[in-house]
This record gives sequence, C-alpha cells and structure tokens, in this order.
Amino acid sequence: MSTAFSKEEKAAMRAAAAEAKAAQEGADLEAACLAAIAEMTGTDKELAETLHQLVKGHTILGSKTWYGMPAYTNADGKVVVFFQSAAKFKGRYATIGFQQDANLDEGNFWPSSYAVTRLTAADQKRLVALLERAVS
Repeated sequence: MSTAFSKEEKAAMRAAAAEAKAAQEGADLEAACLAAIAEMTGTDKELAETLHQLVKGHTILGSKTWYGMPAYTNADGKVVVFFQSAAKFKGRYATIGFQQDANLDEGNFWPSSYAVTRLTAADQKRLVALLERAVS
C-alpha cells in the first residue's frame, strides 16, 4: 500500500498554499470563492451555488476558498463551513462540512459533515437551521 498522496490530494495542498499567499497579498477572497464555484459543473455546481446563496442570505460569514473549494469564515477568518465537490476526489457525493468553529456541539457526539446529492426545499430549510446554529 502506497503512503504517497494522491494527485487530487497534492492539488488540494497546492491550492491551500496558493490561497494562503493570496490572502496575505490582499486578494479578493469572495471572487476566488465564486470562481471556484464557476469552474464546477453539473450537480456539484448547483449544490455549491445553493450553499453559497444560503450562507450569504442567512449568515454573516465571509467567503474564500479552502483547498480549492468554497468555504465560509467567521470574523476571525476561521473556516466554519465548506463545500467539497464530488468531482474533487472522484466521490459519489459532495460534502458540506462544518469545522470546529461551528457551534454545532450536541452532547458528546454530533455530525460535522453531510453527504449531499441534491438539496430539496426541505433540505435547504434544514441546512439554513444548521448554518444559523453554526454561527450562533
């Protein structure tokens, strides 16, 4: 079994390094997020666009990219929620994930990421509730 990183993992690490440099240079992080979404296709693009609209419509989180994918940050610049396309690692579903700065704690055990193949109106309502709780 190889311990080397996959091509996709190496690309994600290069993207993270470029993002850090761009942030230090004062790049437009919102534009980078929108560009990452624009580069997606099909269901990944639809899901990322929907997440972006919900985050922007229901929270005060800022936009950026994180490992080349759309991510949303709190006032301290910490990633609270992110989107990972299915295509990124050749998966069968996209992922909406929450990082440690999200206020989602529920006792000793709670989900921090969700597999997603589509977002119905009911799913979007549930996601908005999670987003609002995450930033509370």
